[in-house]
Parts: sequence; structure tokens; C-alpha cells
Amino acid sequence: MSVQVEIIREASQELVDAFGRLLPQLSSTAKPLDREAVERMVSCDANTVLVARAAGEIVGTLTLVLLPVPSGLRGRIEDVVVDVAARGRGVAALLTQEALRMAREAGARTVDLTSRPDRPAANRLYERLGFQARQSTVYRYLVDG
Repeated sequence: MSVQVEIIREASQELVDAFGRLLPQLSSTAKPLDREAVERMVSCDANTVLVARAAGEIVGTLTLVLLPVPSGLRGRIEDVVVDVAARGRGVAALLTQEALRMAREAGARTVDLTSRPDRPAANRLYERLGFQARQSTVYRYLVDG
């Protein structure tokens, strides 16, 4: 399977549909995205939305967030999801490697991500790519809950 990774620069119905198909595979609580939400995400200066295509179809996505903070430019990889039918074929690795390349090129000091323990294949991938588990406590505050 030949896979190409590309940066999304504008919202499209194809992207809205792809998120509609992919997000439920990542999170059972993620709300569906409409075109306005996708436009807001894609047009945000801090975000770079990447998609992976196989045979012309979007089979995966990743969002790279670059934030200038007092301690330096920091990167975060968010919402990596690959369609169940395309898993195990290196799609997530290609997306992540491209995000790391972009973060390095931008001058980021670090790139962080989180991955649930019940995703062993994803965790093995991130470790293979050089990510190291940190001794840190992640806190979450539910703004709309």
C-alpha cells in the first residue's frame, strides 16, 4: 500500500467526512466535527493538520501543535488516528515522522504526546520512534462538563 502524507491547508467536505469516519475510532466521546469546526482547526496558526492517503482516500490523520512558551517552542502531537482497515501498514509511523520533521525544522525543543495504555501497538510505535515515557501527572479539567 502506497501512502502519501500531506498538509491540509483548507477545510473540505472530504476532510469533514474523513473526521466523521476516523474520530469514532479514536474516541467514543469525541463530538462529530462540522465544516466550521474543521475550518477553525485547519486555520489555527498553532496547528498543522496532516493526513495520510492511500489510493486517494484519507486513511489517517494527525495534528501537530507548535506553541511558543517561555521555556521555548514546544510541540504536541494530538489525535493520531488510522482507519482500522489501514492499521499495521506504517501509516501512523509516516504521519508521526513527518510531524517530528516539521517540529525539528520549526525549532521545537521537545514534542510530547499521550497514548492510552490500552493501545499497545501505538505505544510500541512511539517508543520505536524515540519517544520516552515521562514521570509526570496529567491533569484534566472538563470545561463543558
